[in-house]
Amino acid sequence: MFARSLLNSDTQLNQQSYYEASVQRPAPCPPLQGTVQADVLVVGGGFAGLSAALELSARGLSVVLLEAERIGSGASGRNGGQAIVGYASGQGPFEDQLGAADARRAWDLSLQAVDLIEQRINALGIACDWQRGYTYVADSAKKARALREECDQHNRLGVPCEWAEGAEVARFIDSPRYVAAFRENCSGHLHPLKYALGLARAAQAAGVRVFEHSPVTGLQRGSTLVARTAQGQVTARFGVLAGNCMLPEYGPRVAPEIASRIMPVGTYIVGTEPLAPALCERLIPGNAAVCDNNFVLDYFRFSADRRMLFGGRVSYTTRTPPNLKSVMAQRMGAVFPELATVAVPYVWGGFVDISMNRAPDFGRLGDNLYYLQGFSGHGVALTGLAGQLVAEAVAGQAGRFDVFARLKHRAFPGGALLRTPSLALGMLWHRMRDALG
Repeated sequence: MFARSLLNSDTQLNQQSYYEASVQRPAPCPPLQGTVQADVLVVGGGFAGLSAALELSARGLSVVLLEAERIGSGASGRNGGQAIVGYASGQGPFEDQLGAADARRAWDLSLQAVDLIEQRINALGIACDWQRGYTYVADSAKKARALREECDQHNRLGVPCEWAEGAEVARFIDSPRYVAAFRENCSGHLHPLKYALGLARAAQAAGVRVFEHSPVTGLQRGSTLVARTAQGQVTARFGVLAGNCMLPEYGPRVAPEIASRIMPVGTYIVGTEPLAPALCERLIPGNAAVCDNNFVLDYFRFSADRRMLFGGRVSYTTRTPPNLKSVMAQRMGAVFPELATVAVPYVWGGFVDISMNRAPDFGRLGDNLYYLQGFSGHGVALTGLAGQLVAEAVAGQAGRFDVFARLKHRAFPGGALLRTPSLALGMLWHRMRDALG
């Protein structure tokens, strides 16, 4: 029941996507038929899988990529488009488990992850509206103190930031809601589906064989891996699982030992009609992406054609919240009163994967099957880095990959039946905390 409702919800949530409406997709790649062989099998055609395929091909390995739906049809083609330094978990899990030196190494890798996006855009000629600049905001005095600590940490860790509070906040954002803010120019934003399709074009040009509408329903492990789909199978020496929270929905027995360590979380976005250039520049000077520091957060930015793309309202169940468009529009109007009456032709969403401690979950199953999951809302940048690191590991250079593989992760409590209602109750508690400041 859960799997069916997750897949149904995921399909319905992408019917009115601005991203899908603003690209011209190529003709679908054919589904896998018959038996093919490769050095490496990659499961999942999002940022992580495409990045891994590109990097593996560059190392001279033959690669087959299987995607259950279309390239970028999951979280990689639906997200807020915000590429952010650091981790959703903060530095805590890295410092506690790995020590100060490797925690700092992990932080530096997150900076490299954002730079990698820009390097790939330039090297591969991907037109995806890339823009540097990120603003963090707080809506109460208590949250402003926490935001100041985050700003100071960024500065200590080599990301220069500008701080503002009170009336000075208008330098970064013109909204009555926020009492403090800081801006840095390392993080940025892009059109995620354009980026995913650009990575796919580059991967295919490099010789990666891509099959769409080819969900993996079974995986035989051993010195040779055999992945089965409805109409074919792939044999490979190595495998990379990059299906995140959707992997167990198509193949529950593909990797059951890692499925319980992540949880699908619904997140939602609305897109307005195009706005006047002067209004956009006044509301968010410098065209940065923005995110608040609430537990149930709002995140937003302007698209290249000057639409406000406003996201938030997470859900820990598979049900789409009722009256989604009007509720999201009201949230947007509370942040920017001047947008309270603008037309909102687009509303969409999807499911991202979170880990229990919000740190990324990368590792191995046996000695030839790798997995990448648990990006926890920071996947735009980290997925690209993950693909690079797993390719290094397959090629015998696992030092950077093992920084993450050493992190310990726990399963969500409650098992398949109880973890969703338990987390929904927890989210209600956090919403109440946010409301109380």
